[in-house]
Amino acid sequence: MRTRTFAAFGASAVLAMGVAACGSDDNTDSTTTAASGSTAAESSTASFSGSITAGGSTFAKPVYDTWGSKLKDKGLTFNFAGTGSGAGIAGVTDGTLDFGGTDSAMDDEELAAAKKGKAGDVVHVPTFFGAVTAAYNLKGVETGLKLDGETLANIFLGKVKTWNDPSIASQNEGVELPDEKITVVHRSDESGTTKAFLSYLGAYSKEWEEGPGVDKSVKWPTGTGAKGNDGVAAQIKQTAGSIGYVEQAYALQNDFTYASLKNKEGNYVEPTLESVSAAGDSAEVPEDLRFSIGDAPGAQTYPDASATFIVVPKDLCKAGKSETVAKDVKNFLMYGLTTGQEEAKQLAYAPLPESILAKSKAAVEALECNGSPIAATR
Repeated sequence: MRTRTFAAFGASAVLAMGVAACGSDDNTDSTTTAASGSTAAESSTASFSGSITAGGSTFAKPVYDTWGSKLKDKGLTFNFAGTGSGAGIAGVTDGTLDFGGTDSAMDDEELAAAKKGKAGDVVHVPTFFGAVTAAYNLKGVETGLKLDGETLANIFLGKVKTWNDPSIASQNEGVELPDEKITVVHRSDESGTTKAFLSYLGAYSKEWEEGPGVDKSVKWPTGTGAKGNDGVAAQIKQTAGSIGYVEQAYALQNDFTYASLKNKEGNYVEPTLESVSAAGDSAEVPEDLRFSIGDAPGAQTYPDASATFIVVPKDLCKAGKSETVAKDVKNFLMYGLTTGQEEAKQLAYAPLPESILAKSKAAVEALECNGSPIAATR
């Protein structure tokens, strides 16, 4: 049986998957506000007066659902639809969501569309890190395989078709690989998890980079599509000989075996809290907080790690949200960046390092309602 650093958090991850978001009700503006100079940093004591409607990243959904559940007794009704990063960005742009979750930062074109749409200027708030795993269902192989980026790309290109292919066998000496067909499973929706995974493939395969490419959705050369991390996980679970990519918590929930991936230093590294945190520690973070931690340097760095972001209008009220929603969103975000960091860790996600955490908090404190700072509620 395999031993995983994340395994201790498996039960928590399962519980997170089962968290049901509460139903929505109408927002009201009957709140008690603190002085405009107050901070929401002590958000574990903050109160809420309405509901938040959000959606997007299935990668991050287990954590956001957990935060919402924890805050229910403080007056928050929270709904997060796991519709994929692309839908999260679109929902912020057209104003249907109070905030969106995405596992890849918005590009310049998406930011321009948001500015022209209902959102106006959009702020990126990094919330935590996670691992994108190459998870597989292969009877008899109970220990994690080793795979490099080129071989994994060739599997998803349809060039490596069986599990005992020499390119896999040469990296897994002593492992008895069956002469069994490989079935590829990939996302069918627009997904930040997809972009993170394909960034790893593209870094080691020119054919992938110049062919299908690296984006939230691509034209897949082979395989079966499924919606969301949960959909891909379900498809892998029911398909013998399959391989796909899912966020670590979904692999834990389904008791998947997943590969150690070869990093740029030439080492095969398992996805662990430590190896994902190492990727985050190496991040170069620009002023607008749009960054990636894929294929980061370091001997013990997991090469397919991803940051996840909440994207939110800088001025929520000018974007059509009520003052109550603006306050609730700010308090929710500050909860996630304080108490919520430990909860993310318990669910097998890596918390932000202090340097990035401070920048995320500053971005939240700078959110506005009609040009003025958003006061915290108590």
